[in-house]
Amino acid sequence: MAREAELTLDSVLQKISAKELIGAELQDSQLIYSVVGFLPASDFADNALLISNISYILAQKGLNTCVIDLKVFYPNLYQFLDSKPNKRGDGLLKLLKSDKVDYREEILQTKYERLFLLSPSPHDLIEEYLDFEFEHLERVITSVKNMFDIVLIDIPNIPPLEFCLGAMKYCHIGFLTASERMEASINMTKLLDFAASVGISTSKFKSVIMMNLQNIDYDYESLKDMGFQIVAALPLVKAANASPMEGSLYIKDTSLINKQFRKEIRRLADLLANQ
Repeated sequence: MAREAELTLDSVLQKISAKELIGAELQDSQLIYSVVGFLPASDFADNALLISNISYILAQKGLNTCVIDLKVFYPNLYQFLDSKPNKRGDGLLKLLKSDKVDYREEILQTKYERLFLLSPSPHDLIEEYLDFEFEHLERVITSVKNMFDIVLIDIPNIPPLEFCLGAMKYCHIGFLTASERMEASINMTKLLDFAASVGISTSKFKSVIMMNLQNIDYDYESLKDMGFQIVAALPLVKAANASPMEGSLYIKDTSLINKQFRKEIRRLADLLANQ
């Protein structure tokens, strides 16, 4: 089966071009909103856990899915998707530097069919990412969007950084992710106010995904009063947080999955797949 999946992925990758979706013969219609951003608003939001599990379900639905890790200083999605990390200078950094690079060589195949990853290398130097502008990021996101059915972006919450504001600008829809922290609602408002002040539309970032809930007495009404809408709430699950250290994907490889976690993840995937 592994060899069969590999052949399928190789044949899919050969179809990459500027005008053609990966695996277009498998997916006739494009989604209206195909670039989706996830932006953490507090500690313990665990974007990588959320994105890795959602992306797997989307791929299982037949959507050729690419995950982009924009946490350029500290990427970790390659660990959650059990992929080998890029060598220094490869992957996202190489694509940002030049529009002559072959995307087929920089987008990683994961071990899951129809699921791909564009990631920085954990060995890249921090200073290598300080001089890029919105235009560089727009070019990469647009190219990847034209190749895949759906693109999920892990956005770092670093407002002065182009990879934060640029991703907010160029994604079609976005989700703020948060845990039960007192500062979450303030952080959301502060971030969106700053983005709006530099001309970035923030209306697409009004939906909130609550992560790692522990059944504490949290003031959810304050989020609603500030204009945010909670669209999903995932409980804290020890096995889900441990899965990347075991080289596994929780939603796929765990025999006894937390029912609430599975329900919320699948509902989010259905929301994205049925736009």
